Amino acid sequence: MGRHGFGGAEIIYYPNYFKWFDIASYHLFHKIGLYPKELMLEEKIGFGSLDVGCTFKKPLLYGDQIRVRTMVTEVNNKTFRLEHEINRGDELAGKGFELRGWIKFDEGKTKAYPIPDDARIKLTQVGVKRFTPTEII
Repeated sequence: MGRHGFGGAEIIYYPNYFKWFDIASYHLFHKIGLYPKELMLEEKIGFGSLDVGCTFKKPLLYGDQIRVRTMVTEVNNKTFRLEHEINRGDELAGKGFELRGWIKFDEGKTKAYPIPDDARIKLTQVGVKRFTPTEII
């Protein structure tokens, strides 16, 4: 895990937020029954990142315990949006988003495809919005 000193404090290096977003997304996919590894192997489908962003509210220090809350906030024809909150205790440390595409890898080419109805249902189910994985740093 990247650490950078700042005035004697070991502040977590900012790219880790994006790593945590990605980990939380994959936990969410598994929880709702979308298995990225199997989709890639069997159907050549991936959830490609099209856009990402983060707003940093409070610095995190090495050793802080955090909770990453992830929810699906939008499902379109070929894309879906995930929003993340990173909390240390009750304190919001950062928030961000990922816009992902339903991507098919075929004969060396990538192409966005419409999200199938069964996957759309899984992405929009109510329980998704309450998923809260935890990681300790």
